[in-house]
Amino acid sequence: MVKKESFFDRSRMRYFSLTERLSKVDISSACVLPDAWPPVRADLAEKAGCIAEEILGALKSGAAVICAFGAHSIKNGLGKLLGDFLNRGWFTHLAANGAAVIHDWEFAFLGKSSEDVRENVAAGRFGTWEETGLYINLALAVGAYEGLGYGASVGKMITRDGLAIPEREELLAAAALKPGFSPEEAGKAAAALDLYELLEYLKIPPGFLPVSHAYKSYSLLAAAAEARRPMTCHPMFGHDIIYTHKANRGGVIGRTAERDFLEFVSGVANLEGGVYISVGSAVMSPMIFEKALSMARNAGGGKGITRCGIHVVDLQEAVWDWSKGEPPMDNPAYYLRFMKTFSRMGCRTDYTSADNREFFVALYRALAEKSA
Repeated sequence: MVKKESFFDRSRMRYFSLTERLSKVDISSACVLPDAWPPVRADLAEKAGCIAEEILGALKSGAAVICAFGAHSIKNGLGKLLGDFLNRGWFTHLAANGAAVIHDWEFAFLGKSSEDVRENVAAGRFGTWEETGLYINLALAVGAYEGLGYGASVGKMITRDGLAIPEREELLAAAALKPGFSPEEAGKAAAALDLYELLEYLKIPPGFLPVSHAYKSYSLLAAAAEARRPMTCHPMFGHDIIYTHKANRGGVIGRTAERDFLEFVSGVANLEGGVYISVGSAVMSPMIFEKALSMARNAGGGKGITRCGIHVVDLQEAVWDWSKGEPPMDNPAYYLRFMKTFSRMGCRTDYTSADNREFFVALYRALAEKSA
């Protein structure tokens, strides 16, 4: 009788070079440039103009303008454009999921991303890419030790073209707690031990580990780091291909993702008079937003953050006017889960059916015109 493993051993796996993979998207041709994009439809341009007015009013009052989006926004070539939104100060905070970070990093590193899921799952090769799994997981482990969040950890690796690997003695010293230690010191010690274990397991020596990013000009994470604006990442364990790699560590994911979530909550706490835009994120954005909003109201005594515009954009056809409230249960729109969540937040909410590229181009053009 063959004894079943309680836990899968990732050391049994084989990993393949990212350069061997057939990647379906080349960022140099997929990159969206507003000046080169064709005119958008009239109703979308009008809607974008209204949102632009709200954004500029929010920024003038010092309120937050947060944009959350799914991975397709990056895969569709919008990283450079979203970075320009940050550089121009039109967005105060960006939030994305783990897959968005992976696409952004692969574009920065290789200039290509997006594999053939059907073909690679059949061959047992889906997500088994050495560079993606190794470097992103290692960046997160180093970032956790340095006190960075998920997005900032990967962004720093891209901007620096590598990682500063500390001496083992430094890590052991950081882990040597004395009685009366603070929670911050305990967190630092735990992160140090996590990094120590990973470096020993991977046999990575101390010093600077070069990781060249020849296409970093397309990277949103790099743009966020350079603009010193937050781009937070909100992963779900097991959802992303980096979890297939033997360098993946749960404690590292938890520490960096927790920092990003709390930074996101701080942004939401400043949304009174502000704007929240959610594009192509049916799960991550509504789920983190409802918790963050409740936390912010809780800390404020259960009041505030009602004078906020929530604008949701996705490809599904609009079949209900959400400004009228929640549809009845016999209406199919009732089961559009993410809109039901946003409609219950106590803020003005609307929905726009649009391609993410067209929406962001329309919004960029409207903001540029109204800011001139």
